[in-house]
Amino acid sequence: GWQASMKSGSLSYILPCNRLPVQLMSQVRVYTSSGQKKDLGSEDRNRSTPEETLHKVGTGRQDTTSAGQKQSFLKEPIQVKVKAVLKKREYGPKYTQNNFITGVRAINEFCLKSSDLDQLRKIKRRSPHDDTESFTVYLRSDVEAKSLEVWGSPEALARERKRRKEAEIKYRENLFRNQRLLREYKEFFGNTKPRSSAAAMFFKGPGKVVMVAICINGLNFFFKLLAWVYTGSASMFSEAIHSLADTCNQALLALGISQSARTPDPSHPYGFTNMRYIASLISGVGIFMMGAGLSWYHGIIGLLHPHPIESLLWAYCILAGSLVSEGATLLVAINEIRRSARAKGLSFYQYVVQSRDPSTNVVLLEDAAAVLSVAVAATCMGLTSLTGNPYYDSVGSLGVGTLLGTVSAFLIYTNTEALLGRSIQPEQLQRLTELLESDPVVRAIHDVKATDMGMSKVRFKAEVDFDGRVVTRSYLEKQDIEQLLQEIQQVKTLEELEAFMLKHGENIIDTLGAEVDRLEKDLKQRNPDVRHVDLEIL
Repeated sequence: GWQASMKSGSLSYILPCNRLPVQLMSQVRVYTSSGQKKDLGSEDRNRSTPEETLHKVGTGRQDTTSAGQKQSFLKEPIQVKVKAVLKKREYGPKYTQNNFITGVRAINEFCLKSSDLDQLRKIKRRSPHDDTESFTVYLRSDVEAKSLEVWGSPEALARERKRRKEAEIKYRENLFRNQRLLREYKEFFGNTKPRSSAAAMFFKGPGKVVMVAICINGLNFFFKLLAWVYTGSASMFSEAIHSLADTCNQALLALGISQSARTPDPSHPYGFTNMRYIASLISGVGIFMMGAGLSWYHGIIGLLHPHPIESLLWAYCILAGSLVSEGATLLVAINEIRRSARAKGLSFYQYVVQSRDPSTNVVLLEDAAAVLSVAVAATCMGLTSLTGNPYYDSVGSLGVGTLLGTVSAFLIYTNTEALLGRSIQPEQLQRLTELLESDPVVRAIHDVKATDMGMSKVRFKAEVDFDGRVVTRSYLEKQDIEQLLQEIQQVKTLEELEAFMLKHGENIIDTLGAEVDRLEKDLKQRNPDVRHVDLEIL
């Protein structure tokens, strides 16, 4: 027979001629989590297998060097430490039933009464709002069990939810019908109630500017229309159409102002402030289609089919009166924009270009175009009177149309940019970023976005990397350290350690939430334009 011996690490493989016995020559000591040591090689050290006996008897050619290596290897045991870890838990639906739910949601979603909640366990939690310290919540599992106790079965609860939904729809229909009847009653008998806040908006600020413009442009349209009927001037017709377009557009602006004052509802949680931009955008489109389009049309018709013009004396008088009235409205709009721009720390040009107040901007641009168009119309009519050539009058109509088209294009562009949600100025964004980064609890911020929602309302969003050590230290500063040390010394088992970590871990998370609330409050206090803050925790 033949034999071969191979040694690798702690294993010695002996290959006889007829079988392959494997001998593990090592000593293993295992340390358990309790600290006890077990010697697994001591029991079998003096015990020999038949293969070992055969090897010892049948081979006398094994050298002493191999035996010495085996003996030295047996003196070095292998030590293995077992790490103690917690058993991984499976968080299923049963665990999530312990989530909290507010009393309002419990009443609405599970069709309960407030008296039903008095019997349930109450838990005080940190409030996400600034005006309250804490609020009461209930365990969702308790609320679900109470709803089944009240209604008897899930099917009965589903039927009650359906019935209440139908009753709510019917209530809304009746409310709309009653509001319409009440409006008709007020129109017939008169409204003796005090002036509402929506109506008060038209007696100051942009509302006042729009109402003054509506009254003046309405009178201008009436007198310009009479002058066009008397003279047949194409320029006078363009001026009448211009005043009519201004009156209609400013009435639309007044509607936008009144709608923007509506309070937010569940369907529109951020309010209706963009209604001013929508009204201004439609106004710009109306100026282009109604004012510029008809002026161009009438001017082209005058060039193709010229006809003599009657006496222009009355037309000049009406244009002079229109110039005075439009100039007065323009001054009102300029003063309002200057006052608002000074309050925001902006120049007059920046305030207009950024469309901070779309309603006043429309009045300003429309009245500026009206003053210029009166000058253009008067010049062209004067040239027609001096030369007797009606083509000058038609050219004046085309000039007024071009001026209105330019104003409408500017209004469409600025209001579209505002509705798309443009960013705030880089300087203002830098101040907000520096305020966050200077706070010790913030390690870094990423993906910063600040959107101008219109009417001096900014929505700020950022991803914040909080410093966990600072948050934890903020929590420890509010704790009794000696009592906390005693709790740590009382921890003896894994279960007690888990309970200790869960308790203080939840408190640290609440501390993190309080830090987020503090940062949001600081941003709003130092920057009044910031109305909505969204901080995402990394």
